[in-house]
Amino acid sequence: MDHPLTGKPPPADGDEAARFDVANRLFLRLYQASNLMHRTGTRAVSGFGATTQQWAVMGALSRPAARQNGMTVKGLMAFLMVSRQNLTAVLDRLETGGLVERTRTAGADGRLRHVRLTLAGEQLWAAMHGDIGTYYRTALHGFSTGECLDLFRLLDRLRDSLGRIAGAEQKDDTVSR
Repeated sequence: MDHPLTGKPPPADGDEAARFDVANRLFLRLYQASNLMHRTGTRAVSGFGATTQQWAVMGALSRPAARQNGMTVKGLMAFLMVSRQNLTAVLDRLETGGLVERTRTAGADGRLRHVRLTLAGEQLWAAMHGDIGTYYRTALHGFSTGECLDLFRLLDRLRDSLGRIAGAEQKDDTVSR
């Protein structure tokens, strides 16, 4: 069977030049898809005054596990794989809009903060569902549910692999300090 990217038979596993070419094309496609997802996603929620970053944060906080008690800022950073600086800016805007609240948790030093949707945030999230659902259906048009699950699993594997690289880089940074 011909390779879907090159239209040629797939390269042998030992063909490093061909594997590099396929990997390069794959990462370019991911970059292109990411940029398009950001641009078109922004349009999908712009009528609600939201950005894709706010959509992601609200989506994370709307999950059943986070709805009642929220999530720690550190947990939200890890879940979304964003820096504290980027997340803080998004949370500041959401908090100013009355959509999330940050509360200090009683603990050893009182610095642990939880973030959760406010009632207004939950209402906005519910109002956004229709437009987000339309966006998902349009973006995934032509994909079967099985193909969506396959893509989900493959992207999970790629995320995990990239996470191992990031973890190794963090260890290298710590050692070099």
